[in-house]
Amino acid sequence: MNGRLPIDLLVSALLRRANDAGGMAMVLAKGDSQAGSILLILNDKGRFSGMLEQGRDLDGRIALVSAGPPDTSLPDEVTSYWQRRRARDPDLWVIDLDIPSAQRFAAETIAQH
Repeated sequence: MNGRLPIDLLVSALLRRANDAGGMAMVLAKGDSQAGSILLILNDKGRFSGMLEQGRDLDGRIALVSAGPPDTSLPDEVTSYWQRRRARDPDLWVIDLDIPSAQRFAAETIAQH
C-alpha cells in the first residue's frame, strides 16, 4: 500500500468541502478512480482565476502547480486547453471549482493528501 488516497475519494472530498463552504465544484471529466490526476479550473464568483494541476514537489509530495495556456482571458481558451489535455490523458479528472480563495481551498484539500 502506497498511502495515497484514490483520486475519486479526493474529488469527492473536494466536492463536499466546496458545497459545505458555500461554493460549488463540478466534475467536467472523470478520470481513472485510482491512478488519475486532477486539473482544477479555479473561479471566484464566476470569474476565472487560474488553473492548477496535481503534481509532485522536489521531495515527491503531492503539490498543486500552475497550469493552463498563457492567455486565459477568453473562456474558450480555458475550455480548449482542458479538452486537449483530456484527449491526451483519459485518466485526467477535470474539476471546475468556484469558491473564494479557490487556490488556497484546493491546496488544503488536495495537496495535504
